[in-house]
Amino acid sequence: MSDPGPSPLPGPPPVPAPVPVPAARALPADVSVPDDGPGGDLIAEHVAEGAAAARQSGIAMERILRGPSGLGTVGLHLGRFEEPAGPGTPAEGEAIPGLYHHPVREPDPVRVEEVSRRIKAWAVDEVQAYPPEWADQFDGFAVGRYMVACHPDAPTIDHLMVATRLMVAENAVDDCYCEDHGGSPIGLGSRLLLAHTALDPLHTTKEYEPPWKESLESDAPRRAYRSAMEYFLQQATPSQADRFRHDMGRLHLGYLAEAAWAQAEQVPEVWEYLAMRQFNNFRPCPTITDTVGGYELPADLHARPAMQRVIALGGNATTIVNDLYSYTKELKSPGLHLNLPVVIAEREGLSEREAYLKAIEVHNELMHGFEAEAAALAAACPAPSVLRFLRGVAAWVDGNHYWHQTNTYRYSLPDFL
Repeated sequence: MSDPGPSPLPGPPPVPAPVPVPAARALPADVSVPDDGPGGDLIAEHVAEGAAAARQSGIAMERILRGPSGLGTVGLHLGRFEEPAGPGTPAEGEAIPGLYHHPVREPDPVRVEEVSRRIKAWAVDEVQAYPPEWADQFDGFAVGRYMVACHPDAPTIDHLMVATRLMVAENAVDDCYCEDHGGSPIGLGSRLLLAHTALDPLHTTKEYEPPWKESLESDAPRRAYRSAMEYFLQQATPSQADRFRHDMGRLHLGYLAEAAWAQAEQVPEVWEYLAMRQFNNFRPCPTITDTVGGYELPADLHARPAMQRVIALGGNATTIVNDLYSYTKELKSPGLHLNLPVVIAEREGLSEREAYLKAIEVHNELMHGFEAEAAALAAACPAPSVLRFLRGVAAWVDGNHYWHQTNTYRYSLPDFL
């Protein structure tokens, strides 16, 4: 199956020399820190804790971002940019005060335009994942800008499209099965299981295989999953494909836990919610960073407990970013929509503002943990594929925040910040 559109554009220009990583990464000096009441105290604590945590892991994290040295390693460098990139930086979008994050350079506009064109042709025409009346929502999602920001080391547009199709397919499942466009917790398990067979194919008898294959075209989520997976398999190794299927099973398990709470009209304990969010999160996206980058992290290195912890912490942090930026959007949705600030407020008896600020604190601790564990793993196992994969996951974490911050079509900050 060939990719729609013209031949792949040339790869990205050479990556400039990495910007030195400061010893401590607290909030910029121009970010105001309120000092009125408990909220100000919490944000001030974020600043102090951020500086202390960054100092502890700064040297080793700098090693990750600097990359390996020697002949043949120039392609393994991927700088994390610590300052805004000048006129190209989007004017729209305000970062959450007190949220520990790293700015990224504006994604390559040529790549963004081409990925956006191709993904719309695929989603609308090739797999009919979204009807024409949802075009404004699809455009507002800005998935091309999202994926180019998250995968700065992708060698070609075709590699970027692997991630972009999977992202759109996952959102089609979320929208149509769980959320905005007809989703419901009732019967979700059977729908997810049948959709999962588009990723992890059914092996059955000759009599029953044809109706299963026919079912893969029966609705938009399954069509999107099937097609996105076919494209993915053209770039991925068998171990990368198996890894992705496993992470998608995790995602679907998280969907089911949230659905069970919705059916029971139950607000979980905070720790229970965080357990669910470790599964219902972005993990399948950064875990394919090597496929999108055109290389492979060997299966035995990916399976190391230390690597699994790094990936889990990064995925958890990015998902709390989503909870925080989508907070006001979800409050406007019908019914009770669970997110971390809502659960903290309900279970710990805090005001909306106090709960939101505590959720920022949770995110920041996860981010510092992610960076410290990544630094320790880089020091313990400095194999080039490990270092490149760690940089790729870090780039995804940063790009994910960038997209949430700048997507003012979807997100706005609460008025109590």
